[in-house]
Amino acid sequence: MARNTTLYFRLIEGRNLPAKDVSGTSDPYCLIKVDNEVVARTATVWRDLNPFWGEEYTLHLPMGFHNLSFYVMDEDTIGHDDVIGKISLNREYIAAHLRGIDNWINLIRIHPDEEIQGEIHLGLEILHDRQTKILKCHLIEARDLAPRDISGTSDPFARLVFNNKTTETATIKKTRFPHWNEVFDFELEDDKPTEDMIFTVEVWDWDMVGKNDFLGKIDFDLEEVQKTQITRGWFRLLPFEKVEDDSCGKLGALRLKVRLAEDRILPSMYYQPLMDLLVDSVISPSKSGAVDWPNIRTTVPQSAQVYDAQQAASDPLNWVEDVTPLTMLEEVTTVESRQDMAVTLVKMFLGQGLVVPFLDHLNMREVNRTTDPNTLFRSNSLASKAMEQFMKLVGMPYLHEVLRQIINRIFDEKKYVELDPSKIDLNKIRRISFKGGHSEANVREWSQEMLKSYLSDVIDAIVSSVEQCPAVMRVAFKQLHKRVAEQFPEAENEDVKYLAISGFLFLRFFAPAILTPKLFKLRDHHADTRTGRTLLLLAKAVQSIGNLGLQLGYGKEIWMTPLHPFILQSVSCVKDFLDKLIDIDNENAADLQPRLTFHPSMTIKEGYLHKRKAEDVNLVTRFTFKKRYFWLSSESLSYAKSSDWQVRSSIPVQRICAVERVDENAFQQLHMMQVITQDNEAQLHIMYIQCKNVNELNQWLSAIRKASLYNQHMLPSFHPGAYRSNRWTCCLHTERTVQGCSRTHSAVTLGDWSDPLDPDVETQTVYKQLLQGREKLKKKYFESLDTGSLTEQEERVDTDGTDEAGVEKSHFLHDQQTAAVTRLLEVVQDLERAHHAFESREKEKQANELSVP
Repeated sequence: MARNTTLYFRLIEGRNLPAKDVSGTSDPYCLIKVDNEVVARTATVWRDLNPFWGEEYTLHLPMGFHNLSFYVMDEDTIGHDDVIGKISLNREYIAAHLRGIDNWINLIRIHPDEEIQGEIHLGLEILHDRQTKILKCHLIEARDLAPRDISGTSDPFARLVFNNKTTETATIKKTRFPHWNEVFDFELEDDKPTEDMIFTVEVWDWDMVGKNDFLGKIDFDLEEVQKTQITRGWFRLLPFEKVEDDSCGKLGALRLKVRLAEDRILPSMYYQPLMDLLVDSVISPSKSGAVDWPNIRTTVPQSAQVYDAQQAASDPLNWVEDVTPLTMLEEVTTVESRQDMAVTLVKMFLGQGLVVPFLDHLNMREVNRTTDPNTLFRSNSLASKAMEQFMKLVGMPYLHEVLRQIINRIFDEKKYVELDPSKIDLNKIRRISFKGGHSEANVREWSQEMLKSYLSDVIDAIVSSVEQCPAVMRVAFKQLHKRVAEQFPEAENEDVKYLAISGFLFLRFFAPAILTPKLFKLRDHHADTRTGRTLLLLAKAVQSIGNLGLQLGYGKEIWMTPLHPFILQSVSCVKDFLDKLIDIDNENAADLQPRLTFHPSMTIKEGYLHKRKAEDVNLVTRFTFKKRYFWLSSESLSYAKSSDWQVRSSIPVQRICAVERVDENAFQQLHMMQVITQDNEAQLHIMYIQCKNVNELNQWLSAIRKASLYNQHMLPSFHPGAYRSNRWTCCLHTERTVQGCSRTHSAVTLGDWSDPLDPDVETQTVYKQLLQGREKLKKKYFESLDTGSLTEQEERVDTDGTDEAGVEKSHFLHDQQTAAVTRLLEVVQDLERAHHAFESREKEKQANELSVP
């Protein structure tokens, strides 16, 4: 059994930020920290006091966390960046909001005494002799203390306060990992009760000039210590009592979305019944048939029947009225939770090899209950969300192949493009050369030509990408095309089957990626104002092409009219592309699941990094780092001089035993990480790598950790410094092979499309959703589906002697629905009991551990 902690946060926008620059504005960006470790940095929004970021992150934290903080900074080209303010949310506050936080929160000032991090290792023991009682404190060491000096280290000492007496340890210079190993005795008065007596350990940074800096403290209730007689271990350092903030919103506010999911993951056997029910919803319709989905499913429960696509289409009533675990799951999801549930289900069925039948099941129900083709997939239904998330999970590499080149071109050229007369500002384009002068007409003509050029490149890249599109996406689109064509066979609805596909592929995939490339990992930073406007106009045109030009001329944006001929001309190319896209044989489905998990031949991540030469300590620091091109797959981490270099050096992923950050003071370099490997003789080797920014660092850390997550011999500790001048720069130990001084973070990863599939975690998420909606299901199916409605139908039969078949079918459906709901609720109840049993065992184990002296 394992614990799974996942933190979802989205930094949407800021408002009313103070001006930090002489121009009367600011260049704000945000640093996001979890327990004082930077996990993300947003893009800088230049010259804006009301910035929009719209960036979201998922962070997997198996060991849990204490605080999530958002620091708003003003970027300066010269000198250090200015601090605007921060927001700090502790784990308890986030966990108390079961549906998550979605609110504007005021920024507060940063108080140095609250910027605390690290842990202290000590032992407390109360000793008794014939005459006195002694409180013995063995102060051993501390780790990961906050750096207070300009060198990136501190000069820590500890101060012990008890019963109006104070004593201090020695000061350990230039380290965040001091080792004291000192013992202190404090005499206790026999006749004085220990109630309300507090023993305090404070850690300070010694400064030769000025006052010492506070590094944290820990308080011990002596009464609790006396109960256990001995207290020993690592303890988290805490700040002083929080100072009341008097900013009163003067520093502005951030709009945040934050949600915490903490789960106890049971062994797989407990989730199998729920997994089987969900799978049966897809591959076991009401009647069995003869058509199979060959080579799609990898493992099928023995009780499962073959998925019958033909029979599912032949009886639409079954798909509308049948009650399955999937239909019940959709009923208990809210609009807010539906997207998360869609991601969960798509991952679950990807792992089962049944994602195409799953999507076909949802799309079938959506199509068959739609009477107006103009409203098809327009709602935020589970089917719509599932298709959208499916494309992101499976098609992100495909998206990058298609759009990266044209997006990079637009960012590099930074052309001024504008079609809306009300937005053309001739004063801003004085330095831009237009043929015929700087008139509004010339600007519009220039803009039309540039947009057509960009749009032509985008459409050409898309329509020529049939072979690059993952086969599993093509088969899913083929099934969608078939279902829509069967539901709307009329000649006037000829375009509906194309619109169903282009609505997802163009409107929910390509167009959003063009509009905000950073959110789709196409760029590291958001576009500036000029480039952003070009991307917006281009995304509008792509949306119009995705709508097959059917809505041209009906909108308010008449100034887009000059592009209409080009858009209409592109429609036929798009239709031809869609016909080719779905021209794939289901029987040849062996390649249906590329890129879904880490395959040996698949490159998970690649790019240029700077690698430090091994042991070249005599060289100047800047000469010890060489630019190399790195590739990461599930089998190896390799590098060469360039991307087309034939000779590569390679490290087997299975030999990686830790991937961690490196302190800045180790090499006086930012954004560094270390990859620790173990050879056949159990000797450790370290490769130091420098990234260009904190986001690239976090992405590489996360990618390598995911690839090596299940390796044997993972290290519990590491050295965040480097071994230089015959000692470690972090803890100052002189022995090279001494155990690491800081804990490793091997399972702390950022969530993205390349996450390994974990069916137990996904099924646990489904269980929690069903548990929350259990009463709703009982009320609907056990209270509303009573015999009253059946009795009314029977009375009508007795009166006029008709509708006997309808009554019989109603009885059948009632029994079928009741049985389905009962079975699902039984499975949920069994899982609930299992969770209670494991929780009781954990509490019993913890109680036994506390009782042992």
